[in-house]
Amino acid sequence: MSDNSSKNSLHHFMLISMPQMEDENFTRSLVYICEHSEKGAMGLVINKANGIAFTDILPQLDISDTNITELDQTIFTGGPVQPEHGFVLHTPLSNKQWKSSIRVSEDLCLTTSSDVINDIAHSAGPEHSLIALGYAGWGPGQLEQELADNSWLCCPFDANIVFNMAPEDRFQAAADLLGIDINLISTTIGHG
Repeated sequence: MSDNSSKNSLHHFMLISMPQMEDENFTRSLVYICEHSEKGAMGLVINKANGIAFTDILPQLDISDTNITELDQTIFTGGPVQPEHGFVLHTPLSNKQWKSSIRVSEDLCLTTSSDVINDIAHSAGPEHSLIALGYAGWGPGQLEQELADNSWLCCPFDANIVFNMAPEDRFQAAADLLGIDINLISTTIGHG
């Protein structure tokens, strides 16, 4: 990952879509920002289960369905960019490194290779993981403009929300971190 040390970087934060969000891909979305620099941003929508069964993705990845132990792993729609590609946001294991695994923070990694999926399927994977198809991407200055347009609220990363809450509860739980009832926010903003 690129250098995210800028004081204005939203790297390792979460974004809560505001009610006036016009892009239906992000309506009532909670996005974890994996990378944010002057070159743009990349994140994963972490609250929208897509209905695909975990066992349905295994044959596409040439993963044997024998001795599968993790059948209830939720698959998420990570965003509209490259929806055919999988991304696994997960906690690191001290004794294991997966192919193409990149540490996005001290306590999180992002992996795009199928070896981590194989290990998850056979109870040898990371303690916590989130599997997403596709990602959310922003070009240079695009996310900053969306923030200026009040399209997003920013909140700190919370592993409990990402890994321990039901997907349908994550959006409001993130708003709760800010002390906001998102349902009470007006969809029109006045600057007068």
